[in-house]
Amino acid sequence: MTGLRYVYAVCRPFGAALQSQLTGVAGAPPKLLHHRGLVAVVSSVPERDFAEEPLHAHLEDLDWLTATARAHQGVIDALTTVTTPLPLRLGTVFRDDSGVRMMLEAREGDFLRTLDRLTGRVEWGVKVYAEPAPGQSAEAGEPAATPPGPGVESGRTAGTPMSGRDYLRRRSRSVRERESGLRKAEEFAERLHERLAAHAEDARLHAPQSAQLSGASGRNVLNAAYLVPRAESEEFVEIVDRTKDEMPGIRVELTGPWAAYSFAGEKP
Repeated sequence: MTGLRYVYAVCRPFGAALQSQLTGVAGAPPKLLHHRGLVAVVSSVPERDFAEEPLHAHLEDLDWLTATARAHQGVIDALTTVTTPLPLRLGTVFRDDSGVRMMLEAREGDFLRTLDRLTGRVEWGVKVYAEPAPGQSAEAGEPAATPPGPGVESGRTAGTPMSGRDYLRRRSRSVRERESGLRKAEEFAERLHERLAAHAEDARLHAPQSAQLSGASGRNVLNAAYLVPRAESEEFVEIVDRTKDEMPGIRVELTGPWAAYSFAGEKP
């Protein structure tokens, strides 16, 4: 194996084979590097792209970063089907196998403790969104009606702008409805989180996602991760599925099962 060593994850030794056609970052197949009671999942990457300076430059290139992240995640997903991986950060690179083994040696105790805690468990993600009413902006709660133009009087006919008074009334009503809907969504999300956390071994609440960044419609009021034993995942998914139609104007999204990214560090 030539080139630098890209490290995807650390896990315990496992007997199942990885997919024969699996490729990782830069198109190289992942390999297993054993060291004592641990295995590092690695592949070879070219120095021209992954040495310190070019790697920092590439991290500013969105297309390159997206392709690399997808390849990285593809290996993690494949590992999750056969073992419990402890994912490492995107772009974790060492000079050679010796450097990887030194890392495993230095962090052996932490890796083993974390793997003990995560073995046989997966992460499920749950998001709850308050969706805007028809004709209403997801962020500002603005009515869709045409605001008044200069010199518009209170009386109007179909197809003409509404008066300033009517516009303000509708805007005020729209804001009240949006605030009421948001409160209901937040209360629903709180109840759902309590229910799901009771069926999980651990839970993490992440910051709500911005609609501008995520591209998702609606206001994100719950962005949570749950650590669930793999054997109990079906029951967990059923609980989420039963909530999806409980309340109009609220959308529940479930993702997973993932490697336990949110639980790989020490408990906060």
